[in-house]
Amino acid sequence: MRVLGKLVSRESGPSAIVIAQRLLMLDPLQEESHRALMRLHAEIGEVGLALRQYEVCRDTLRRELGTMPSLETESLHREIRQRAKEPVIHRCSTASGEVTRSAGAAGETPENPSIVVLPFRNLSGDPTQEYFSGGMTEDLITDLSRTPGLFVIARHSSFAYKEHSGDVREIARELGVRYVLEGSARQVGGRVRINAQLIDAVEGRHLWAERFDRSLHDVFAVQEEVADRIVEALVGRVMMPQERKRPTNLAAYELCVRGRAMIWQTPNTTPYTRKEACALLQRAIELDPGYAEAHRWLAICIWVEWRFADDSEDADLNTALTTAERAVALDPNDAGSRWVLGYLLAIKRRWHESDTQFAAALNLDPNDADAWALQSDLSVMSGRSMQAVDQMEKALRLNPRPLWWYWWHLGHAQYAARQYERAAKTLRREETYRTESRRILAAALAQLGRLDEARQEAKLYLIGNPSFTIRRWLGTQPFRDEAAREHYIEGYQKAGLPE
Repeated sequence: MRVLGKLVSRESGPSAIVIAQRLLMLDPLQEESHRALMRLHAEIGEVGLALRQYEVCRDTLRRELGTMPSLETESLHREIRQRAKEPVIHRCSTASGEVTRSAGAAGETPENPSIVVLPFRNLSGDPTQEYFSGGMTEDLITDLSRTPGLFVIARHSSFAYKEHSGDVREIARELGVRYVLEGSARQVGGRVRINAQLIDAVEGRHLWAERFDRSLHDVFAVQEEVADRIVEALVGRVMMPQERKRPTNLAAYELCVRGRAMIWQTPNTTPYTRKEACALLQRAIELDPGYAEAHRWLAICIWVEWRFADDSEDADLNTALTTAERAVALDPNDAGSRWVLGYLLAIKRRWHESDTQFAAALNLDPNDADAWALQSDLSVMSGRSMQAVDQMEKALRLNPRPLWWYWWHLGHAQYAARQYERAAKTLRREETYRTESRRILAAALAQLGRLDEARQEAKLYLIGNPSFTIRRWLGTQPFRDEAAREHYIEGYQKAGLPE
């Protein structure tokens, strides 16, 4: 480790990053190695990866040692966050052409009442309670997004403002919404204290504010009450959607919140991370067998394991499907469980059933950005490439600061629509570059006739995915349209990816 530490200080660029990653494999609790990797990512312009490395550091220290990062690490994090705020201009593809906007900008405010729920602050003084306050924020977002006539920003874009200290009116302008909900949560003994306030960011006034002091076991009832009060203030008394089934065990709830963050929000999950996430979700189900959301995320976890394993078996995919079916059976009104089941059914080529589940998901929650993004992926497989681009645009409007894989799916749709130049630009964004999307980048460059670049990207992709073959990849892809399938095979062959 001493030798590697010296090498990190002497090297630069990708070679230094590889060494820093090796250091963290040897000892993931070394903050100095985390900081080195943060700096190296930032130096080559990969600000998103630098910020994600901080999150890995913070979560690892919290989980393993019960501590928070040092002042030196926090200072570096703030410095990199400041870089992330600098405006970057990019082009979003639409069915009718290109729309130029600044990164993170969401466009004009919708006609319907529009809102962002900012992450509730944890006032307990206990860092481990971050999962509780974060989970409560996500649940409020889910409850509100299911309300007819309300436009709700997705959770990942909301959590991009977790440490904001500025004017909420500026946040509302960036996201293209009128209303902002912010608040705090604190556990004291067996009770929970929640403060919430609803702000009209255009007029700069408070519409509603309230404090709740309840038993910890009433926390889900408080979430429903807050959601009801917001809906009444913004859209009046409307016919509310069918109620979601809530967990009955708070420990199971916190395990699920931790597990879903590990499996869904990281661009390069490791086999260890996936196994840990699955274990947390399985434990949540043991504590609360009727908890539909835990089953939903476990289904995703098992599917991701199947997707990336070199020795994946159909039995693993069948287990994921059975788990998703169980989630829907436990709570038919949970939109997330519906689209997860729909996606797994598509992989099994049960297309009609898949279409039915996606339609049900978007009927239950038309603001579910993840559902729109995953449906875009299936539209590509069905030969509906322009529809796929439109669906990704919808997802990005709902989630203007998305998870890394949104850019993957946008580039995926653009490649399918033969918008190769746009696909190459999208797939070279820092959020998704160097992930599995690199193979689609290679195909797009090959279709443009830039064969040297394409083969270089294919070569770099194979370093991290040495077992990839076109034949094996086809076995995991549920193409519904033969022409769409052949289009990808052609691009991969031109790029020099192995048969």
